[in-house]
Amino acid sequence: MLMRSPILRPELLRIADMVAPSSRVLDVGCGDGALLEHLARSKNVDARGIELSQAGVNASVARGLSVIQGDADTDLAEYPSRAFDYVILSQTIQATRQPKVVLEHLLRIGRFVIVSIPNFGFWKVRLKLALAGRMPLTGMLSHPWYETPNIHLCTIADFVALTDALNARIERALAVDESGDVRTLSTPGYWDNLTAAGAIFLLARAE
Repeated sequence: MLMRSPILRPELLRIADMVAPSSRVLDVGCGDGALLEHLARSKNVDARGIELSQAGVNASVARGLSVIQGDADTDLAEYPSRAFDYVILSQTIQATRQPKVVLEHLLRIGRFVIVSIPNFGFWKVRLKLALAGRMPLTGMLSHPWYETPNIHLCTIADFVALTDALNARIERALAVDESGDVRTLSTPGYWDNLTAAGAIFLLARAE
């Protein structure tokens, strides 16, 4: 039995808003399962997850969720095409070894793909590098360089260029500020690439 719906950070609530009720959802890198639980309770989705850490898997299973331990870099190839209506990758693509390959698999597995990213083009990041000459710490980039899981940081413009390279269609895009508030993203507009701490994209494979 699922427990009480969790309190989600604003970014995850915006992702949840993009998911249609009663759909099939796979959350890749689902962490403790908070988003999946919210979707299962509030939208009656068929919620599945894959998570690298055993602690995350244990926490998700304790919520009553169907979550398995797996690695986005190696295990997505096992999923059949169009197995899910939505595949979610939240704050994870920059931690994968092969972001392009991972996104290709997501676009194959799901009818729609929701990806959220931290923006390395954010003005505070640029200023820290320019003035202090050190790797920046922000709300979305909160680990020091020697402990960070982020190995392929990109800007909003970089991610949009990747979607073009993969022939993916951007159905919706949101710029996220440090407080979690969002606005429509004028992809890949210079201003949003400079002022947004992160972004959320709803993607589909272009036919």
